Amino acid sequence: MEGKWLIADRDLNEREGLKWMLKSSSIPVSTILLASNFQDFIVTFEKELPDIILIEMDMISSDNWSSFREYIQIYQPILLLTSAEATFETARLAIDLQALELMIKPFSAAKVKSLYQKATKVLNKKQNSKASPHIQYNKDLSYEALFISEYSVSEDYNMAALKIENTKNLGILYSFLSEFTFKELHGIFLLHDKVILIFKENCQNVKEQCQKAMRKWEEEFSDKLAIVVRNNMLPHLSLNEKFLETEKMLEFTYYRGYRQMVEFTYTPEWIHIDPFLAPPEQRIWVDMLSNHDMEGIKKWLYDEFLQLDDPYPDPGLVRIRLTSILAQIRRFMKTCELDEQQNYESEYRYIFHSILYDSVLYRSVQNLILFVQKLFLAAFANPQMYKQDLIERGIAFIESNFGNSDLKLEDVAKYVDRNPSYFSHLLISKTGRGFIDILSGVRIKEAKRYLLNSNKPVKEIALLVGFHNPNYFSRIFKDVVGISPREYRMNKKG
Repeated sequence: MEGKWLIADRDLNEREGLKWMLKSSSIPVSTILLASNFQDFIVTFEKELPDIILIEMDMISSDNWSSFREYIQIYQPILLLTSAEATFETARLAIDLQALELMIKPFSAAKVKSLYQKATKVLNKKQNSKASPHIQYNKDLSYEALFISEYSVSEDYNMAALKIENTKNLGILYSFLSEFTFKELHGIFLLHDKVILIFKENCQNVKEQCQKAMRKWEEEFSDKLAIVVRNNMLPHLSLNEKFLETEKMLEFTYYRGYRQMVEFTYTPEWIHIDPFLAPPEQRIWVDMLSNHDMEGIKKWLYDEFLQLDDPYPDPGLVRIRLTSILAQIRRFMKTCELDEQQNYESEYRYIFHSILYDSVLYRSVQNLILFVQKLFLAAFANPQMYKQDLIERGIAFIESNFGNSDLKLEDVAKYVDRNPSYFSHLLISKTGRGFIDILSGVRIKEAKRYLLNSNKPVKEIALLVGFHNPNYFSRIFKDVVGISPREYRMNKKG
């Protein structure tokens, strides 16, 4: 099928060369449009709505980046990017835009022609997926059978689930699978983030067929796939139960990544972890950030998150734990006044979004490491930027040392190198609370965590959070929370 192309590059020779290579190829093209700057690009884009865009990233200024992203998200053309900057930031932006390919200048004619062919294949699949009707192989199978537990089918089936990282191309994947030659395939279902394949019960090579499909897909497209195959070891389960198990198993891509296949013979279960940093861990992070210990941070994150094995912790709890670490980094930003600079604030929001929504754990961890490196470089390069906020430092010290039952205002004042009376005055002026109130608040907050996430007796919890006397702890807890520690535990857990 012929496509409408828009090539945008500031360099006249590059622009004309890319156009010539496209015209001289065997690729069917209806129109080739050109733009020499971003304004020309926008005008042409709005007027012509091209199918495929090949644009030089470096022509898009930071002021225009958000509007460019909006255009791409709204119209969803096939996007090809070029750049002269082979940096992590360039690659990150390309991933963020879900570009089909990023080419770093200078590039060869062979590379360009290969990219043109790939874009054309994607365009054909995209157009075919819009026109191709849903295929239902067996009248006994339906979406209701997947989602309704009471729905019964007359036969037993094996199931495979295919998840694509770039869900915008899910229709292309569905079209590809519909055209692929599977044996004993009885149903194919397109969902919002995956495709489900249903095979006949006695099909013995579901895994091999799916592996072959994955190899073929990777030959034609750059989008990553993850496949889960559920064999029929418990034939009496309903199709809905098998679907729920398969869907849960697909979440293992969070730990294992894409471009692989998992065949499972058991019902997957997550293990529970404490999603919040414990006080000793908080102290470690405060020290690592204060000392710019990049190697220590890398090792901590790698050991904590990238050495996990089956059975894995609940991905939701892992995400919360990463946000707890990000909270420590946020405090470091404030003490260094980096939160007042828009570029670091924007990067912080990007990292937060990555932690919440990235489909692969190692990517969130890597983004976190790179972000901390940038913060350390900024603090080191500009000493004025490293001017510590006394109150933030003092509160961080309290939060890291509240378990010390002998902690006093003098200890905190000494840590921030100020007179105790002066520091107490600053504390009340900025927060509206004195040292005792802040310390008690931190201790009660931590006590709540212990009460909810452990079976430790109240007496032990009182000592852990810094109270000499358990009775005094219970009285303070009731004054602050309104109920006793035991009542709080019963109410929340019951």
